[in-house]
Amino acid sequence: MPDSFAHPHEPHTESFAARLNWLRAGVLGANDGIVSTAGLVVGVAATTTNSQTILAAGLAGLVAGAISMAAGEYVSVSTQRDSERALLAKERRELADKPDYELAELAGIYEKKGLSPATARTVAEELTAHDAFTAHAEAELGLDPRELTNPWAAAVSSAVAFTCGALLPLLAIVLPPAEWRVPVTVVAVLLALALTGSVSARLGGSGRGRAVLRVVLGGALAMAITYGIGSLAEALGL
Repeated sequence: MPDSFAHPHEPHTESFAARLNWLRAGVLGANDGIVSTAGLVVGVAATTTNSQTILAAGLAGLVAGAISMAAGEYVSVSTQRDSERALLAKERRELADKPDYELAELAGIYEKKGLSPATARTVAEELTAHDAFTAHAEAELGLDPRELTNPWAAAVSSAVAFTCGALLPLLAIVLPPAEWRVPVTVVAVLLALALTGSVSARLGGSGRGRAVLRVVLGGALAMAITYGIGSLAEALGL
């Protein structure tokens, strides 16, 4: 299609979808950082008013959480990338061993999409002549060989997102006076969760109200439970 017919504000490319998924993952990572760190520092604040103790616990939770998120994302995406590479290697071998069969298979894919047999065959032949490997990878596997998932990028982005989210409750708990620490943290965290819930809903194209309610209630429940545990520990002298 000529460029004059393109819609510049409607990016329908695979790379755009990938970027959208990374953005959504970043929002969810920040949400995890907010909730886990808020629960930790609120629980500790229920047992002590010592700022250094609360800050140390919060920093330890932030670092541990960021490393855990990065490691988990790296392992997960590395496994996915290994699977993608294995599938692509298999496809490359099949193209080398059975080119005629692969051409017929590609034509069959486009025929199932609604093209006539003759048109499907023509499309398959032209795509094969241009770049057979990419054509088969995209049509059969839904993969772009030039844009495989990157485990290092996933690990770094996950750690950064978690850290950014965790900094909010950490600052909210240590900056105010002792008597205002927990209320300020609760309000700040719930507002931040409402924002992340709204953003994630918008990215996913779902209703905002339900998404916001879920994350806000989840965060409130986490803080209530950890604060209760901390208060109980303080009462028992643990």
